[in-house]
Amino acid sequence: MARISRQQLITYEELDSPTDLTAAEQATWQAAHDATRHAYAPYSGFQVGAALLLADGTLFRGTNQENAAYPSGLCAERTALFGLAANTPEHAPIVGMAVAARPAGGAFGAAFPCGACRQVMLEYESRQARPIALLLPSRAGTILRFNSVTDLMPFNFSADDLPML
Repeated sequence: MARISRQQLITYEELDSPTDLTAAEQATWQAAHDATRHAYAPYSGFQVGAALLLADGTLFRGTNQENAAYPSGLCAERTALFGLAANTPEHAPIVGMAVAARPAGGAFGAAFPCGACRQVMLEYESRQARPIALLLPSRAGTILRFNSVTDLMPFNFSADDLPML
């Protein structure tokens, strides 16, 4: 059996400042930062906000929600997506998403979605058959812009992987 070595590239842009974003991206970026004030994070002290930009210009926010029974909490990305679907099932397509994080009362830093959130984000992208652009703050203090959630998670599990019933 031949072994083939392959390389997977991840495509994204790295921007120095929010001023490098479009006006719609700046609003989404700011909404994610503002959302952190409403996070419920008494155990970790790590406040996370997510903002969704819909095609009609609507912004929808989510925050992390912790629980004393740690596995019972939920990340900001999923509260935003699930909240949008639950409250506005016929919503306009999601065209963008931004995530922000900071320790309670501290400076903003890196915020990378966990694996579960990435999988859910991919499901929403697949459901609408349209890419969701993603803005994430990096460890270097820059902004990472992905054109699609699949750029962040190229090897993913999808409905195509399930057996046909």
